[in-house]
Amino acid sequence: MAKKKNKRERHEAEAQASAGAGHAGTAAEAEAAPAAEAETGSAVKAETDPAAKMKRKEYEQQMRILHGELVAMQEWVKDTGAKICIVFEGRDTAGKGGTIKRITERVSPRVFRVVALPAPSEREKSQMYIQRYIPHFPAAGEVVIFDRSWYNRAGVERVMGFCTPQETNRFLELVPGVEKAMAEDGILLLKYWLEVSPAEQTRRLKGRINDPRKIWKLTDMDLKSYSRWYDYSRARDAMFAATDTAWAPWWVAHADVKMRARLNIISHLLSQVPYKPLAHRDIKLPRRQPPGNYKEPDLPLRHIPTPF
Repeated sequence: MAKKKNKRERHEAEAQASAGAGHAGTAAEAEAAPAAEAETGSAVKAETDPAAKMKRKEYEQQMRILHGELVAMQEWVKDTGAKICIVFEGRDTAGKGGTIKRITERVSPRVFRVVALPAPSEREKSQMYIQRYIPHFPAAGEVVIFDRSWYNRAGVERVMGFCTPQETNRFLELVPGVEKAMAEDGILLLKYWLEVSPAEQTRRLKGRINDPRKIWKLTDMDLKSYSRWYDYSRARDAMFAATDTAWAPWWVAHADVKMRARLNIISHLLSQVPYKPLAHRDIKLPRRQPPGNYKEPDLPLRHIPTPF
């Protein structure tokens, strides 16, 4: 009887010890869980947070895919005679030029045309405001990209005093009708606004000051505009309110991280065009002609130096 009692007591003691160890393990896990969750959360945030930087390798892999789709879209535009007009507006330093370069670097300049008009001449100033932009609208089989557009009147011209408030208001009244006429004529109009934060704009402008590759981008107008952040905000808001229409809506892209902004804009652009990749052609290179009696001439050609 005593032997059975001792055995039972020993089993109970072992069970209590095991339970204690289990509780200790659970407590340790509970303490470690927040740290593990925080670490995991940071990793997930780094992958999904649009403010997080992107690795160059991943960026180029994704861009390669999008470039292939842009070429497919280009061939569809040529084949169908589609007309596409893309407008890029936004804050100074928001990355409009860089985005346009990535869109156009792998496609034909005969299909994709970039329009960046200079300041109007005296004759153009006397015209109807949008008149000088109309000759650049796309014909069949063309994609026209405006690096700044007729919306200068609603933005920089309004803020910097290059036009009167009455002229701005008149423009905002008329432009939806013009864009509706474009849509009814078969032009697909896509309008993008690139937004950047005040801190990021400051960082980029400072970066231009000491970079010989970028100093040309820092104009007197940029410096004047920099101090008028909220004037531009008010102008942007009024522009959206008057011209964000069903036939020509505004699409806003947050561009504090340039790589992500470019990928997002190009992928969105592709989603808005109803293109279908054409069937792949089975292409074989023909044979080259035989040289016959051709010989390289002995000419005094001037070859460039080869320091590299």
